[in-house]
Amino acid sequence: MKKPNAPQPKTGGPTPKGQCAKRVSILDAAADVFCREGFAGASIDEIAMEACVSRQTVYNHYREKETLFMAVVQDIMDRANGALFSILATFPDNGDNLEDDLTAFAVRLNKNCVCNHDGKFIRKLVQTEGERYPHLFEIWRQQGPGKIGTALSALFARLSHVARLDIDDFDLAAKQFLALVNADLPMNSFFGGVPTDEELEKAARAAVRTFLRAYGGKPAKGAGQVEELREEPV
Repeated sequence: MKKPNAPQPKTGGPTPKGQCAKRVSILDAAADVFCREGFAGASIDEIAMEACVSRQTVYNHYREKETLFMAVVQDIMDRANGALFSILATFPDNGDNLEDDLTAFAVRLNKNCVCNHDGKFIRKLVQTEGERYPHLFEIWRQQGPGKIGTALSALFARLSHVARLDIDDFDLAAKQFLALVNADLPMNSFFGGVPTDEELEKAARAAVRTFLRAYGGKPAKGAGQVEELREEPV
């Protein structure tokens, strides 16, 4: 959407809208080629052909293949983080139906952040290229796994005040929750397959039940409930 006071493009030259469309086309084409061929196997010529632009246009936007690759990762992370924080906003805020609410949250997390197109794409790139080109994934390390762990840790800390949770280390609990949520996903989902809603529900419920067996030991505190003070023997 154009800002009201944005300067008008010069007549006869490429418009900002056209430049933006080319940039999006290049990023989309590059994502497909990098995913298919890997970083070493991908060529600027192939990317340009799939983007329907010239080779020079790709270089005008991105100086070299490495810059383009990191731009692709950044673009995917931006979309993934947008989806992630939308899902985090639905985290349970009370303990009334903790198993069902956490299960529904885990289903949304897997369906919209782990098993969606962007989640599978970045996971494949990290698995195939991460060891050979670790510096290319610095953006992913900074903005990917760490963000969700930190956010979940804070959410579990908040939830523990109103729900039957007994957690000493919220960072560890968040990591374990994520590991459990992914543990029972069908293997084909990690190779491009899409799990069914029934498979997502089954995996999420098993994960939540295991999590609650480990951390669900504290009696819930109702609103306004006062804890009894016990006198220590003299």
